Amino acid sequence: MPELSRRRRLLVLAICCTSLLIVSLDNTILNVALPSMQKELHTSVSGLQWTIDAYTLVLASLLMLGGSTADRIGRRRIFQIGLTLFTAGSLLCSLAPGLGWLIAFRMVQAVGGSMLNPVAMSIITNTFTDPRERARAIGVWGGVVGISMAAGPIVGGALVESVGWRSIFWINLPVGLLALVMTARFVPESRAPKPRRPDPVGQLLVIALLGSVTYGIIEGSAAGWTSPLILGCFALALGSLAGLLTYEKRRHEPLVELGFFRSVPFSGATAIGVSAFAALGGFLFLNTLYLQNGRGLSALHAGLFMLPMAAMTLVCGPLSGRLVSARGPRLPLVLGGTAMTASGLMFAAFDAQSTDAALFTAYVLFGIGFGLVNAPITNTAVSGMPRSRAGVAAAIVSTSRQVGQSLGVAVIGAAVAAGLRLTGWWIIAACGLAVLLLGTITTGRWATGTAERAAARLGPGSTRPAAASLPTRSGSR
Repeated sequence: MPELSRRRRLLVLAICCTSLLIVSLDNTILNVALPSMQKELHTSVSGLQWTIDAYTLVLASLLMLGGSTADRIGRRRIFQIGLTLFTAGSLLCSLAPGLGWLIAFRMVQAVGGSMLNPVAMSIITNTFTDPRERARAIGVWGGVVGISMAAGPIVGGALVESVGWRSIFWINLPVGLLALVMTARFVPESRAPKPRRPDPVGQLLVIALLGSVTYGIIEGSAAGWTSPLILGCFALALGSLAGLLTYEKRRHEPLVELGFFRSVPFSGATAIGVSAFAALGGFLFLNTLYLQNGRGLSALHAGLFMLPMAAMTLVCGPLSGRLVSARGPRLPLVLGGTAMTASGLMFAAFDAQSTDAALFTAYVLFGIGFGLVNAPITNTAVSGMPRSRAGVAAAIVSTSRQVGQSLGVAVIGAAVAAGLRLTGWWIIAACGLAVLLLGTITTGRWATGTAERAAARLGPGSTRPAAASLPTRSGSR
């Protein structure tokens, strides 16, 4: 990719952020609409789980394929295809005649979404080559999640009340079309110097692993945890995982680059992504049902109640990017993990739902925590990898986010279905604690050394890890 002017780089960043905006908006708006969808479509809690997890599962399964395909045949081209499919899928979702059709069309959306965020991150990584400038750009990227979380519940609530839940998908249409036009005009095409071959066996094993785990968790309460169907799902998951690890280790150009995981910061970023987004998925799912079904609030009022969380995510996303740029990833990860843990504990141990003041405080804490965590996850994952592998690296860490959200909705939804709502809050607190511990362990001097050695093994053209190239003040080591 040729060197671009600062103005052009910022324009490319803005265009890439639109893909994250529509994907994130889709999730936050959908959560607000769940109770309305439940009533109109006459579905159970597991049906609501599938409207979310059908999307996140397909997305998680195909993200690595999307990233590697973009590196091979052109990032801008795949990004445009993804925008087209996502926009078309949104239109189809708004026309779905029943729950089955809605789930199917959500999967069409997900196929498009798998070509958006990892490819956009790869474009950003190759556009912003300076580590500090890249960290700030990723901070802006993380702030877009806050924008979607702030706008999603309010816009979604207003649309659900005034027009109906189908209108929540309409908002993607103008944004998607505008991004499509702007991409064609302003985003330069780029490819990896050495394209990677497709890995269909690895792809099928990933789909089998994620699909069987999630199906087993969601349907376990209804079918029985010891039923042959559920035990078979978990056996398939274990077999798929074993097969994936064995097959990918022997393949010259694997779908899942196991060599990345020799880097402790990369492995830590992946695990933190799973933990943080499991907490987010469960948090949104529990609160949406509580505010509308438990408190009897309208969709709009429920969105307004959750605004403090979204606002703090919006504020802390760019702040986190600046902290990563100036002091390394450890500080925002530790602060973020602490805040998320405290929020979960307020619900699990101190009944935060008993008063509005306690609920407000818990929402603010979760928003601060999630806002601080998002930027260092991405920056740590991609900064230690060769630029030629940026798409694959970004896709793996994006996959960890979607896997986390799928598991969060599946596990916590299963707890709700079993009448164990309090257990769901303890799970969220545990996820926050995992972010805190992993953020501390995987950002020190020893961890940085493993990232440098992993990058050297992967080949020439690698960049130094973000933590290694940043000042060492305040524990960035």
